[in-house]
Amino acid sequence: MKRHAPATTRNREAILAALRGALPGRGLVLEVASGTGEHAVFFAAALPAIVWQPSDPDADALASIAAFQAEAGLDNLRAPLRVDVHEPRWRGVEEAEAVAAIVCINMIHISPWSATLALLSGAGRLLAAGSPLITYGPYRFDGGFTAPSNAEFDASLRARDPAWGVRDVVAIAGAAEERGLRLESILPMPANNHALVLRAT
Repeated sequence: MKRHAPATTRNREAILAALRGALPGRGLVLEVASGTGEHAVFFAAALPAIVWQPSDPDADALASIAAFQAEAGLDNLRAPLRVDVHEPRWRGVEEAEAVAAIVCINMIHISPWSATLALLSGAGRLLAAGSPLITYGPYRFDGGFTAPSNAEFDASLRARDPAWGVRDVVAIAGAAEERGLRLESILPMPANNHALVLRAT
């Protein structure tokens, strides 16, 4: 039932530090594309004033998240919701209390560009002015890669699915502006990754 992603234990401390600097002190945080659920447990335990809402469109991922959530027994970690960013309304989210922030880790490069646009549209719709959308993963900058390993990773992604690939921050920022979000900061992270902090305007 539970699934494990080795990268989770390698990157979670760095991501947590970025979250501490960008998230509000309390409120409901929606994690989009929660994957195994390991990040959700770690962040909820580290941020007890935050209510963490994991989500994913995949049934196996939802089962893994639910298993981790049940084992953790954290009062501030909710049962996962099925959220597909492409849907015009994110069921279970838009009917709940206001979302104070959205977090999306390692989704943008392993999904089609339409998923990034849908994520930005949903964030622009759900977030109040000043509230953050925080994304994490590898990115290109003005068409260039930050390291040869990222170029190789991009090639391997596109070989698996031509719709996937490492996205350019300039393109993300432009699409965000069109959807009521402004790129506030770019935070360097280990292993040639970055965290992007966008805020609703």
